[in-house]
Amino acid sequence: MSQLNESETPRVDLGRYSFDQQEQPALKDLRQLSEADRKQLLMAGVDTSEAQRSGSYLHVNHSKVHCSSCQKGVEILDIKEALDKYDGLPEYYWQAVDKDKDEFTRAAAEKVHGGYFIRTEKGAKITDPVQSCLFIKGENVGQNVHNIIIVEEDSELHVITGCTTSADVTSALHLGISEIYIKKGGKLTFTMVHNWGSEVMVRPRTVAIVQEDGVFASNYILLRPVRSVQSFPAVFLNGERAVASFNSILVAPKGSYIDSGNKIVLNAPDTRGEIISRTITTGGTIIAPGIIEGNTAPAKGHLECKGLVLSEGIIHAIPELKATVPGVELSHEAAVGKIAQEEIEYLMARGLDEEQATSTIVRGFMNVDIMGLPAELQASIEEIIDETEKDMF
Repeated sequence: MSQLNESETPRVDLGRYSFDQQEQPALKDLRQLSEADRKQLLMAGVDTSEAQRSGSYLHVNHSKVHCSSCQKGVEILDIKEALDKYDGLPEYYWQAVDKDKDEFTRAAAEKVHGGYFIRTEKGAKITDPVQSCLFIKGENVGQNVHNIIIVEEDSELHVITGCTTSADVTSALHLGISEIYIKKGGKLTFTMVHNWGSEVMVRPRTVAIVQEDGVFASNYILLRPVRSVQSFPAVFLNGERAVASFNSILVAPKGSYIDSGNKIVLNAPDTRGEIISRTITTGGTIIAPGIIEGNTAPAKGHLECKGLVLSEGIIHAIPELKATVPGVELSHEAAVGKIAQEEIEYLMARGLDEEQATSTIVRGFMNVDIMGLPAELQASIEEIIDETEKDMF
């Protein structure tokens, strides 16, 4: 985790938030949610119609309210139910993330409210995504969740996780532990969309472990105001020919402080890792660390971090490469700056005004087509970008 500008990082007072159990009524159908709540979930990439989904999980405040699966080969449970069913999940629960890492992991371990458990069967190809939502309704609610994903041998899965607050909530705290295990030949695409309130504090802690021939592809999208995010997911490629990639798009309006990066550790021969980060500040602060560490050879890694400063704000990209043995191939490129005036003039010469030209360039910069998202999620993200542009310009 980056320690840069540590004195400026908004501090979290755990005592300010309510962690008392706030049980919510169960929902048989996500369409029972209010229209306002359905819109919030959609802006976090969650389709309440559950069309083209293999299953859904919704956690509100401190309890599960909906859990369903409609495709053979994937199991979806609340983490508390999974702990009961599988004798405490001794191979997985708190095995990738250290519960004593910091005050937030200790708080999550002391009182877990819930979270999703998703497991594929060996060889299962889950064609439609599983969607989950971690939702906060209520001012100054503190939420502890613990999520576990297990992708068994030769199986494939796409998980879309939306994290959001209701429209009337400005202040809350989300503590999320996520442990991801990808077995031999397994493939996971993990897409996370954050849509928080302006004074929400977010402290997720995520670790993925990938075995031989496994693939982990992570997409992270944060386009709306948030008070503070501190996140540094790490993936350990422990099996030969394992592959990991991170794609992130972050926007920091005035008042937002985002310390978010990624780490890939190449621990086995012929492993490959890539980190691609796109950041925009319209007045907020973004700290964007990225680390690729090679501990065996041959292994390859590439890190790319680009940022746009559209108004007063800070972007600090921190690419870091570490090789501990000969034969590791690691590279990086980083660039932070403003939109080139010649690019704007080029588009204006073709009939656009300055605002339209700037908007076109920004949309291209935030293009998420490279992520290979489902069409309906792509459309949802385009809607988020449209809403974000109104604030940008």
